[in-house]
Amino acid sequence: MSLWQTTLEALALLVAFDPDLIAIVGVSFSVSLTAISLVLLPAILFSFILAYTDFRGKWVFLSLVNTLQAVPTVVIGLLLYMLLSRAGPLGDWQMLFTQKAMVLGQILICFPVLVAMMHGALQSSDRRAVETAITLGASVPRLAATMIWETRFPLLAATITAFSRIVTEVGCSMMVGGNIMGMTRNIPTAISMESHKGAFAQGVALGIVLLSLALLLNFLLSSMRGRGYLRT
Repeated sequence: MSLWQTTLEALALLVAFDPDLIAIVGVSFSVSLTAISLVLLPAILFSFILAYTDFRGKWVFLSLVNTLQAVPTVVIGLLLYMLLSRAGPLGDWQMLFTQKAMVLGQILICFPVLVAMMHGALQSSDRRAVETAITLGASVPRLAATMIWETRFPLLAATITAFSRIVTEVGCSMMVGGNIMGMTRNIPTAISMESHKGAFAQGVALGIVLLSLALLLNFLLSSMRGRGYLRT
């Protein structure tokens, strides 16, 4: 089958709202949005602490966060598999091959990415804003809210980057999710499976969905940055 024919079949699946395709996209977005929602606030708070406080061993935490970004997703999946399997210490939770396990894996993947990028954004912010807020007697929550607002565009970029990483990862999702149709089969695992089967139309259709999502997120970020700069 030619590339052109495969592309036409993929577009036909998208236009017809193929039920299997919709189910796969639904699982992928549900899991990834849940993961990023659960980890976003803790990542912001942790980044704020690392950026604006000094404590013994701070460089150890920063080195650990930066190192964890480079851990392959399949390694995270392997560790979770061993923990959540029946023979593992968390086997009683019965989470293996469920969306909950996939959410947990994606949280572990995106947390260091969020912290590293948000820490860089907060640390490079205008220190005068911090000094002014302290001088005016701002409380810690008010100071945190002020700095988050001042760095909202880099923080949003960090969030989009982390979401893009987890929505496209395949290794961890395959190992702890099991690629079960209608339950844990998401976009990356479906693309991998369909490619191995030689059925490329669905894989191309799902790839188009991911590319469209990337374009939409980047357009959203650029649009918000543009409006923000115009206001200032």
